[in-house]
Amino acid sequence: MKRILSVFVATLLSVFSVNAQKLENSTLWKIEGNGLEKPSYLFGTIHMTCDATIENDVKKALDETTQIVLELDMDDPTMQTKMMSGIYLPKGENIRDYITEEEYKTIDSLLTNHLGMPLKLMENMKPFFLSTSLYPKLLDCPMQSFELELMRIAKEQKEDIKGLETMEEQLEVFDNIPLKDQYADLIRMAEDNLEYDKTNFAKMLKVYKDENINEMLAMMDDENNTTVAEHQDVLLDQRNENWISKISEFAKEQPTLFGVGAGHLAGEKGVINLLRKAGFTVTAVLE
Repeated sequence: MKRILSVFVATLLSVFSVNAQKLENSTLWKIEGNGLEKPSYLFGTIHMTCDATIENDVKKALDETTQIVLELDMDDPTMQTKMMSGIYLPKGENIRDYITEEEYKTIDSLLTNHLGMPLKLMENMKPFFLSTSLYPKLLDCPMQSFELELMRIAKEQKEDIKGLETMEEQLEVFDNIPLKDQYADLIRMAEDNLEYDKTNFAKMLKVYKDENINEMLAMMDDENNTTVAEHQDVLLDQRNENWISKISEFAKEQPTLFGVGAGHLAGEKGVINLLRKAGFTVTAVLE
């Protein structure tokens, strides 16, 4: 369960971006140069999907590398405890401090219908947790995750699993976004009973299958989501920038496969461009 929850957090963090420079349609990129003895690879994932089958080119990259680094070390035994400590509103506060009675009833209906749990039991939880708890309901199939699949392979190959961020750092991202904006998105989800989000996510799955990382950026810049439109610097840009030195360190230690949400790859402030600016040669694996 702790790994599923972390996937939901990562999902929410990965569905934000800005449209920028055009790159080849590929979710797998080779990292070379800048002092690397052997190449590493950057794999753009989608955290929640119907089919997390690892393609042959990614399998080959896994064979050529000796460790896997995800956005978060999902094998950390303390992860669930850290997550649970960060999902609650400040002491003494609850959702009624931020929304109207009518909005409360709408959200209560959504959670009761989809999770079988009334809002009364979750009144003191932060809105991001309520939203991510609903994410599996956007799929019309049993949920699969590329992160969980990569972890399975790493264990089979007896390789280390590490993270670019800590759980505290991921939770801090949401603490830097006003609660009123997060509640606005939750209310919108409730008002149409997830219909918009289901349609949008189905389109995202199609775009991901086509490996069109540029189109993912274009569709993610969605004004219907207040959190997306107003806080992309916190959700995406700053995190990408923070990852570059860590990617460099990991890659120089040993050949590494990095798995991050595909929404982080393209764009002027995307990981690919930032790695190139840092002196690495980053090329699409087109097979």
